[in-house]
Amino acid sequence: MKEIQFRNAELKDLEKVVDIYNSTIPSRMVTADTENVSVESRRKWFDEHNPDTRPLWIIENNDSETVGWVSFSSFYGRPAYNGTVEMSIYLDESCRGKGYGKKIMEYCIEKAPGLGIKTLLGFIFSHNEASLKLFRNFGFEDWGILPDVAVLDGIERSLTILGKRVG
Repeated sequence: MKEIQFRNAELKDLEKVVDIYNSTIPSRMVTADTENVSVESRRKWFDEHNPDTRPLWIIENNDSETVGWVSFSSFYGRPAYNGTVEMSIYLDESCRGKGYGKKIMEYCIEKAPGLGIKTLLGFIFSHNEASLKLFRNFGFEDWGILPDVAVLDGIERSLTILGKRVG
């Protein structure tokens, strides 16, 4: 695995962000979207991120190729929750299962307190063992299960909420 760098996303990155996101939809492991999303439909979500408190980081290898992205999104949209974010990691298909997730987790856990974040959350389908293992290996604990809240291709799926205090 090559080394990686993180940088703040720019609007010109949104197309690649959406491409990577859309590449996860067919697996039915990562997102509750069942059809591809458009760049335009993700513009509001993109605009809700900022480098100071809610970053959207592009992950690049040494050749400046985008290998993935990670975002911190506001949880529940109320001011009392400002210290809590939902963390989402998405990797290019060619980069999955190669150890990038561990480097991303280390970076996010290290940077979160400096952004005013005290709690990181992950919302992961309960059948996504690889992602659950990654988060748990970094000290995230199961904080809740929402049983059978999603239906993917006629199969009910549960959602596990994992959390970790970092600040």
